[in-house]
Amino acid sequence: MKPLCRLTVADMIVFFFLLWIILNGRITTELVLLGVVIAAVVFVFAKLQFRYSMHLELMIWRNLPWAALYFLNLLKEIIKASLQVASIIIDPNKRPDPVIVEFDSNFRTLFQNAVLANSITLTPGTYTVEQSGNHFRIHCLVPSMGEGLDSSSFVKLLGRVKVTEKAPKKTPGRAAAKEKGGRHDG
Repeated sequence: MKPLCRLTVADMIVFFFLLWIILNGRITTELVLLGVVIAAVVFVFAKLQFRYSMHLELMIWRNLPWAALYFLNLLKEIIKASLQVASIIIDPNKRPDPVIVEFDSNFRTLFQNAVLANSITLTPGTYTVEQSGNHFRIHCLVPSMGEGLDSSSFVKLLGRVKVTEKAPKKTPGRAAAKEKGGRHDG
């Protein structure tokens, strides 16, 4: 996919330089010379220290609408789950029936799997017990909370996010560590 605009190193240094001038509020010879040097140093520092890339920057801006939509969806799911947990607590006839649900996501990246795991944990009544690669083990307060996790609104929205990294291979979980006779400290 061809990017909408191609930013170069010079473009970023010019951007940092303009930011320097705006923040200084005046233009003098020494501020201009110092600004060029500082802009170049800031760019090199950002590139080396934070692994900054203009491609990644464009990817972030392209995904911003999806991130906003995801955040609103997360709030909606938190409110829904909070009401469901409150009804279990308040109603004496309803009892928690905890279960562990396991499923595999189809996500390619560590980022998508981590966001999904954290979103599940933030939602009341569910907790990500273990996430290894694309495999998830989720504790649910009642079985109905675990139904359809692999096709939830979280999964659908995260699937629309454009990412470039690949997911790491699965690491042995508790069961594999126990089979080998070792400990699993997770």
